[in-house]
Amino acid sequence: MGLLGDDGRQSETALKIARGTLRLLRAMGLSGLSEVSLRNGRRADLMALSERGEILIVEIKSSLNDFRVDQKWPEYREACDRLFFAVADEGLASLIPDDTGLILADAYGAHIMREAPEHRLNAATRKAVLLRFARTAAERLHRMDDPEGWVS
Repeated sequence: MGLLGDDGRQSETALKIARGTLRLLRAMGLSGLSEVSLRNGRRADLMALSERGEILIVEIKSSLNDFRVDQKWPEYREACDRLFFAVADEGLASLIPDDTGLILADAYGAHIMREAPEHRLNAATRKAVLLRFARTAAERLHRMDDPEGWVS
């Protein structure tokens, strides 16, 4: 899997939104990963970690249909302090729930249109999510360093 999870499941638009959003997160001092599996079986499009340990999840919506058919996003709150949606279309942005953050993005960058409300994780959940984030990052680095040695 590539940096942005380019394994064929994501549309070209979603990959562009992810790229621009990851650039924004990095500029904000956050460390981000794409396609992070969660304990509840879901997979966050993007997850980012601040120096203070705050965890953000960004759910990417590439089209109106993508938004309408995906109703699993409330479950992401179980694994983050703040939940954002990232979209490329301002029309779609108007449909994003008010109790989430909103990022408008393209392939070159992104802008926070609405800050996400905070809902702090408890200590045990935070530890579990941080360990999953760290292990995901370490496994990806190992695959990059030794692609032939990786056994899934």
